[in-house]
Amino acid sequence: MRQIEAGHGTLLRHEDDVKRELDSLITQMHSTGIRYEDAVRQFKRQYLLEVLRANRGNQCKAADELGMHRNTLSRTMAELELEVAEVRAGLKRPVRSERLVHSGLRQQIR
Repeated sequence: MRQIEAGHGTLLRHEDDVKRELDSLITQMHSTGIRYEDAVRQFKRQYLLEVLRANRGNQCKAADELGMHRNTLSRTMAELELEVAEVRAGLKRPVRSERLVHSGLRQQIR
C-alpha cells in the first residue's frame, strides 16, 4: 500500500484506494461463487488476525482497538476457530541458534 502522508486529502485518497480494492475483491468473490456467509466469516477471521498480530496476541488491547469487550473477542475467536496461540506462535523470536546465524549474516552485509 501507498505510504500515507500528512494531510486530510491524502487520507481520503488512501481510503478511496482501500474501497476500490475491497470492491474488486467482492466482485471476485461473487463471480467465483463464494457464499455470503463464507465471505463474512473469512473477512472476520482475517481482520481479527491482523489486529491480534498488531497487538502481539494481546486480546485486551486488540478488543479495545476493535471497540468490543474482551469476552466478545474471545467468543468470536472461538466461533471462528481462531486460537491466540496461532497468532503468538508466528510472533515468537527464532531460537537462539537461528538468531546467531541471522545476526552473523547482518554483520557480513555491513
